[in-house]
Amino acid sequence: MSADAHRGPVAGVLLAAGTSSRMGQNKLLLAHDGASLLRRAAKAALDAGLAPVIVVLGHEADRARAELAGLSCETVVNPRYEDGIVTSLHTGLAAVPASAAAAVVMLADMPFVTAAMLGGLVERYQTTTAPLAISDYEGVTAPPMLYDRALFPELFAIDDGRCGQQVVRRHRAEAEVLAWPTTALADVDVPADLDLLAGGR
Repeated sequence: MSADAHRGPVAGVLLAAGTSSRMGQNKLLLAHDGASLLRRAAKAALDAGLAPVIVVLGHEADRARAELAGLSCETVVNPRYEDGIVTSLHTGLAAVPASAAAAVVMLADMPFVTAAMLGGLVERYQTTTAPLAISDYEGVTAPPMLYDRALFPELFAIDDGRCGQQVVRRHRAEAEVLAWPTTALADVDVPADLDLLAGGR
């Protein structure tokens, strides 16, 4: 893969379609530091220069879309969101324009992922020939992840919820790995996690 292939724009795919069943309410609409988790995640993607930023909606799509008012991101609705996160990943990747060289896949329920982290993935990708740039939290591999367009067919070919991780395992020897603190790994899934938001770490 030539370095020239990494000069195109990098899209953002923000997965925000889930039902929040373990939280008992739509967790993406919960506030953290003055804005909902969803809006904060979308703004981080925009601030990192991802273009376009594609937000995949499903559960309470209209309410979620309203949270994004005024932000220059695109939304797509996954009609199969109840069938698992892989359907949202496929929906988001299918919406990535042909002009994009790669896409950063991120989750809306990770409130401590910053624009700087997202930008770091893009910078590492654009200055190397690696087909992916991955996040490592002191030994834990987790989103956000950047996938070159050449890997999209592999992502589409896998139908289980850990398809992204499977592709990472296949190509880890070729990957650029960026290390982040474990505090940035925290996500919001159950009511006890609301303490994370209150703490504002």
